[in-house]
Amino acid sequence: MTIEMLNELEDEELYETFEKCCGASNWIIGMMNARPISSITQLQNKADEIWSQMNITDGYEAFTHHPKIGDKKNLEEKFASTKDWAGNEQSGVDDAKKDVLSDLATANEKYFKKYGYIFIVCATGKSAKEMLDIIHQRMNNNPDDEIKIAMGEQHKITKLRLEKLLS
Repeated sequence: MTIEMLNELEDEELYETFEKCCGASNWIIGMMNARPISSITQLQNKADEIWSQMNITDGYEAFTHHPKIGDKKNLEEKFASTKDWAGNEQSGVDDAKKDVLSDLATANEKYFKKYGYIFIVCATGKSAKEMLDIIHQRMNNNPDDEIKIAMGEQHKITKLRLEKLLS
């Protein structure tokens, strides 16, 4: 898709397009209202600006649009519209050993119980073992710090997906 094509989308299709990049409805509406966009740089800058205005509730909403790291079944069933992007982002788990995947599933559950939302990490380029190490490290964070980290990771994912959208 080109910037020109993005600018020409009808509202419903534009909403669905931006939702594939980030599931926070306030961010999506902000991005829709930012049109017309003149360049990829402006699009990325607007994404930064709008995300910086989001609150914790927006973060929680965005997180619900992601499968758990390593959960291939959930990726296929619940996240069909973004499974290609998310699957590619999580490709580091493809060759993981069963014990690492099992440990990752256990860590995901512990993380969810502690923080109340799924573990969010920009998984692109990371192995399953690296993600497992990251989740273990982040389990030591207090909730206020962790939500900021998770929201930062969400924004990294969003920006990568905006690049994919326009590639």
